[in-house]
Amino acid sequence: MIDRIDVEWLGPFGWPKFEGKLKPVPQKPGVYLLTVEYQDGYLIYAAGITRRPMPKRFREHTREYMNGIYNLLDIVAMQSGFRKEVWHGLWMGKQPLKKLAEYKERKPEIQKAVRNQLAGFRIFTADIGTEPRILERLEAAIMDALYKQPMPLRDVPDRGMMLAPRWPSETPIVSKNKCSATLFGLPACLEI
Repeated sequence: MIDRIDVEWLGPFGWPKFEGKLKPVPQKPGVYLLTVEYQDGYLIYAAGITRRPMPKRFREHTREYMNGIYNLLDIVAMQSGFRKEVWHGLWMGKQPLKKLAEYKERKPEIQKAVRNQLAGFRIFTADIGTEPRILERLEAAIMDALYKQPMPLRDVPDRGMMLAPRWPSETPIVSKNKCSATLFGLPACLEI
């Protein structure tokens, strides 16, 4: 059993179709970080995983954002280290019919904010293979680390993600994280 993995974070990449001058995300599976420019580095908003090529996964994310499924934050506030919701996604709604009506009414405003957010995201990726439990455990450990940041930074990441941290029966693995950029909220080492 592996007891340590070296994770090299590459980026920043741009969101597909919103790259601007940034390079596109690689055609590989792995773990990714959604970040925004912050101080002299990048503030992590969320971690995600895919066993398929990243552009395919990001197309799915784009559809979900545009359809109001995901939470949407003010990109300028995020870049200052604060959470300011523009739209509380349908996936978190308690009154789906009322929420859907609100989405339809605000759709142009929401979709404009989506385009701003996607253009403002800076993506970092790591190719650590496609073994599901390694990917899931790393994603969960990163999100847990983000929730433990000092205020106000710990409020930026969404909560309520379906995460799969290490089970008690699994041997701990140390993830050693390396990146040429500063990634706020990502420890140099994580136990996954």
